[in-house]
Amino acid sequence: MANSSVAHAQASSPTTTGVIVILTAKAGVTREQVMAVMPAEIRETVQLYLNGRIREWYSRGDGRGVVFLLDTSDVAEAHAIMEGLPLAEENVMDHEYIAVGPLMPLRLLVANP
Repeated sequence: MANSSVAHAQASSPTTTGVIVILTAKAGVTREQVMAVMPAEIRETVQLYLNGRIREWYSRGDGRGVVFLLDTSDVAEAHAIMEGLPLAEENVMDHEYIAVGPLMPLRLLVANP
């Protein structure tokens, strides 16, 4: 019976509680090209933060972009949010989307024995 609970906990599909978006400057894009768009990009990302759409934001350690944690449970919605920003409209950044949620192995701690 315990093996059944473990199997069920592991098979449960993860709940998406946010989407990480990793932005990286495209190959061949100059810093000047990115900086020309930054005033508009900053205004719009601040507005997304104030509206509760961006939960967290970070600069990449390699200086090539940023990482956002969006407050959305859907990658398609995250994609739509990011595509509306000036850097995306100028096509100077690549975007990687990663759905995230609660740590799945923790379900084993609360599984019925």
